[in-house]
Amino acid sequence: MNEPTPLILLVEDEPQMRRFLHVALEGSGYRYLEAPTGKEGLALAVQHRPDVILLDLGLPDMDGLELMLRLREWSQTPVIVISARGQETDKIGALDVGADDYLTKPFGTGELLARIRVALRHADPLATEDPVFVLGRWRVDLAKRQVLVDGQEVHLTPLEYGLFTTLIRHAGKVVTHRQLLKEVWGGVAGAQPLYLRVYMAQLRHKLEETPSHPRYLQTEPGVGYRLKTDD
Repeated sequence: MNEPTPLILLVEDEPQMRRFLHVALEGSGYRYLEAPTGKEGLALAVQHRPDVILLDLGLPDMDGLELMLRLREWSQTPVIVISARGQETDKIGALDVGADDYLTKPFGTGELLARIRVALRHADPLATEDPVFVLGRWRVDLAKRQVLVDGQEVHLTPLEYGLFTTLIRHAGKVVTHRQLLKEVWGGVAGAQPLYLRVYMAQLRHKLEETPSHPRYLQTEPGVGYRLKTDD
């Protein structure tokens, strides 16, 4: 059986660039989707699960780095940034938040197609990504950042949500104090395990049926925390 033709999603607000890439990508045999805003791009990524995303940083409704962070909360789809921002700091910032590659405008069609081929080779063919995580009484829509318990939406603060989704990404595995502090607090000076205890207590209070005897948000003494996925 022939493998399906790779689907490329372009998130770009400039009409001329969209027209140019539409012709170039479809002419090279790829399936193609486009979105002029970050919100539309995120919705298309959830709905169609593209094989590669081409992402401009200068979007009208959000910065491309913010969209990159939103995508990486649930997806490991290869992302190639295409941007007029050519400073080294811009490239480092994009790569640090999860981009796989960075092309500075203007660029040639040949180079872009080569970068796409590399991204497709490096993509995990076994990756099965679903932005909706379900466990027991919980339903978490990672794309919408919505947390439901028994069908009722629960408000989490940004740090609570960051801690919870980090555990979801590593569900079933022990995540060390150090790793959680790095991923949730970003290496902020002064961040320490005490923060984790405070926020984990808050999460358990909001999400667990019996916070004092948590069923899913487990402590691994002296090591870290684990989201238990088996009953």
